[in-house]
Amino acid sequence: MNSDLVQLLAAARLAADRAAAYLREQEGTLPPEAWAEKRPSDFVTAIDRTAERIIAEILLREVPASRVVGEELTPDDHRDGLTWIVDPLDGTTNYLHRFPFYAVSIAAVLDGEPLAGVVVHVSPGIRYHAVRGGGAWQDDRRIHVSAVTAPRLALIGTGFPYSELEHLALYQRQFAAVVAGSGGVRRPGSAALDLCDVAAGRFDGFWEYSLHAWDMAGGALLVEEAGGRVTKIDGSPFETEVGSICAANPALHGPLVQALASSRAHPANSRDGLAELLPPEVASKIRGG
Repeated sequence: MNSDLVQLLAAARLAADRAAAYLREQEGTLPPEAWAEKRPSDFVTAIDRTAERIIAEILLREVPASRVVGEELTPDDHRDGLTWIVDPLDGTTNYLHRFPFYAVSIAAVLDGEPLAGVVVHVSPGIRYHAVRGGGAWQDDRRIHVSAVTAPRLALIGTGFPYSELEHLALYQRQFAAVVAGSGGVRRPGSAALDLCDVAAGRFDGFWEYSLHAWDMAGGALLVEEAGGRVTKIDGSPFETEVGSICAANPALHGPLVQALASSRAHPANSRDGLAELLPPEVASKIRGG
């Protein structure tokens, strides 16, 4: 393995492990009045910010000729040079409710291309890692995407919108289409871990809109190195800066993209059918009112 990639991976592993240890120590210590909302249902706490500081200090010490782009402290453009894309706590709502599905995600990206990625599933202490050309790993075991080829047997992961409610009707149509044509759909609440589950063959595919680079960069590399395909939801080439992703094993990627495309083709005014199911203020937001 290239020595530069070894250095990047070692730095990412050290930073992710330290942040994960801190998160485990702090779990359950914050009362609800200490939770802040960046957007509706999008929480942040002092714990998120401290975890990001821990990560940034380690990464910049270990690799001085780099910079950090993180969800909480430095959410900046990251197109040029060697950049660390960091989510110190992916699944904050899960963490605050002690639902054990949250992660630390770190990716080393050079001019927009992920070179190394580490995702730590904090509660069980499971670490996933990958470097470009070096395969994908869960702890010390190499992992691969699933061998499922029949859509009706597939288990698909997704994430539903919680702050951008204008997308809710589209998600409902997509959810219905995928449920009807697959073996099931799951929504655990951490895109980074959902992508790890695709890489490890537990999910056969995953899609989501309204994501940020720090949600996807590390996990997307893991899927690719595990033998999967990663694109935007419309099937065009994946970019970490664009907030949609469709990841799956090679046999199911095309059918999943097609199912999602057919859902997008429905008339926009079909969203009005949600009005009877939602509070008036929510229905108004979906209609753009």
